[in-house]
Amino acid sequence: MLDQLEREACSRDLLLRLQVGRPLGLWSLRLVVARSSDERLQLLGEMKAWAYGRSGGLQLDTLRVLPGAPAGCADLIWAATMAWALEATPCCRARLLAIRDDERQHRRLVRYFQAKGFQSVREVQAALLDLPLRMVWGGAGELMVGDCAVVLEGALGRWRAQAAA
Repeated sequence: MLDQLEREACSRDLLLRLQVGRPLGLWSLRLVVARSSDERLQLLGEMKAWAYGRSGGLQLDTLRVLPGAPAGCADLIWAATMAWALEATPCCRARLLAIRDDERQHRRLVRYFQAKGFQSVREVQAALLDLPLRMVWGGAGELMVGDCAVVLEGALGRWRAQAAA
């Protein structure tokens, strides 16, 4: 699937690249989408994540899509991240934290992640039990979980619909 996504991205003049490390038995991922411009690469978006060897071990850390990125760029990033997890790790579920910095922005994040296929699990706040999660994600917010295959299917459909439009 990743090879196919890379070819599809290339057909739209986009580069899809993954940088994977294996520190301490974990997987670290930095996935980028870029465009070649004047013999330079222009970053359009990226996902940073890490995983450990369990079915629910994919931890999504940062998704960034720059202004001016072409339509479907975020869906390509989501699809490629989920395809990587399913192909290269034992992970079939992903976790993320919808950070609660600003209430309005937090509600937008939760809606966005729900639209991608994630469900809310619980609030991460100031309790001692939440300390490890706050350290992983750097803040408080809503812990959300998604099935990698479901997120992949939705993102792939939206990515390919953009090509047909």
